Amino acid sequence: MGTFMQSFTLTGPTGTSETFSGLVDTGSTFTTVPGRALRALGVTPFARIRLRLANGQPTDADVGEIAAQIEDLPRRTIICVFGEDESPPLLGAHALEAFLLGVDPDQRRLVSLEAWWT
Repeated sequence: MGTFMQSFTLTGPTGTSETFSGLVDTGSTFTTVPGRALRALGVTPFARIRLRLANGQPTDADVGEIAAQIEDLPRRTIICVFGEDESPPLLGAHALEAFLLGVDPDQRRLVSLEAWWT
């Protein structure tokens, strides 16, 4: 599958916002942005969790909740990982599911999905 970037805006509890351009990464459970950016937005971690990196190595990271917006869709609350300060932003599967978005790998873009209810 091809990779592509997507802009998204995060808004902290004080109303301060920042827009990021992140790699859409369906293999990552959560969205990740540099921890310094989340702290600047006023986000505090609610947990420290165990994650497995793409190279298979385990690591621990702080996570927090923050309001997110993708394109013109209404805001949703997502879980975001406090990444290393030099790490690039990633838009993970949890956020995509919250917005009912999927990936069109041919067009390298996000597409609307329908939710299932049984």
